[in-house]
Amino acid sequence: MTVDVNVSVSRWPFRRLPHDEPSELAAKLRRADVGQAWAASLDGLLHNNIGAANARLAETGRAHKNLLPFGSVNPTLPDWEEDLRRCLEVHRMPGLRLHPNYHGYALDDPRFARLLELAGHRRPIVQIALAMEDDRTQHPLLFAPPVDPRPLVDLAAHRPQLPLVLLNRHWAEDWELTRRLGRAGQVYFDFSWLERVGALAQLVREVSPQRVLFGSHLPLFYFESALLKVREAGLAPDEEALVLEGNARRLLGETKR
Repeated sequence: MTVDVNVSVSRWPFRRLPHDEPSELAAKLRRADVGQAWAASLDGLLHNNIGAANARLAETGRAHKNLLPFGSVNPTLPDWEEDLRRCLEVHRMPGLRLHPNYHGYALDDPRFARLLELAGHRRPIVQIALAMEDDRTQHPLLFAPPVDPRPLVDLAAHRPQLPLVLLNRHWAEDWELTRRLGRAGQVYFDFSWLERVGALAQLVREVSPQRVLFGSHLPLFYFESALLKVREAGLAPDEEALVLEGNARRLLGETKR
């Protein structure tokens, strides 16, 4: 059984994707032996009515029990604090997924620090999507460059109780930064964007087997690609079990407490 911490529901704004209907996505994950998938809404990237997007996501989670909703919050919009409150208190979501590059702020923005501060009182899982799509395939009228994660080194160090999950980055491009992030606080890494042979095994060595989470980036990426990365990595059985499921289950359990 696997826990996939990086899937998305609803329509990608720029093209149709396989499994972009929630029922198809949920069925695909069941066939792949995924017991639970942490799902955010693609509507949260560009819609100004974040509250409505989160409400639809919560309904999707009720309809498809293997999709665990992670809400969107945009700290550049008015009354974003209410969106945060509703995600955690009304919809009872275990976490958030943030998209700084689509929402127009950097990680050294005081509004982002404020978001982490408010979230820290409730200790949800905070996922940060550092990218969504390769630069080469983005629409020329809506270019969203990757997020610079370096400010997280200090931010995470000052919030050791807040779990941060970093998604969608080529960690192999800068192992020194990856190691610094891994030492900074309760920081976890998905490997959906790792492409080099042996890169997943090296990520496990660099940040420890307890900090790596299975993430497919479905439906933008093929689920089978993530699964093949695990098989190619040659991890020890106990390490593979942590990456496939154990770390995510533990993290979710700690958050619920």
